Amino acid sequence: QVQLVESGGGLVQAGGSLRLSCAASGRTISAYHMGWFRQAPGKEREFVCSITWNGDSTYYADSVKGRFTISRDNAKNTVYLQMNSLKPEDTATYYCAVRRLRQNEYIYWGQGTQVTVNS
Repeated sequence: QVQLVESGGGLVQAGGSLRLSCAASGRTISAYHMGWFRQAPGKEREFVCSITWNGDSTYYADSVKGRFTISRDNAKNTVYLQMNSLKPEDTATYYCAVRRLRQNEYIYWGQGTQVTVNS
């Protein structure tokens, strides 16, 4: 089992930046694809971005493409989400999650970190 702990959330003005971290324990994340999701109040959880197990490929939702960057450091068992040019509509709780190779379902989730963007 993999335990995930997100950090780095907070309150920021529109146009600002934040860097989220997702620290894993229990198992090495090098065996998993990793993803970030978010959920705003009253809305369904949505996909933000993901990265393959070795970092070779990344995928982004259209809403964050060009502004957010996902990266990973398998030696530190950590995944990052650099968020630039933040907008009020980015306000949400952000979650990281892991997915086994060749499977579509994310099986382990963190508890989330709150990001609030003021206009």
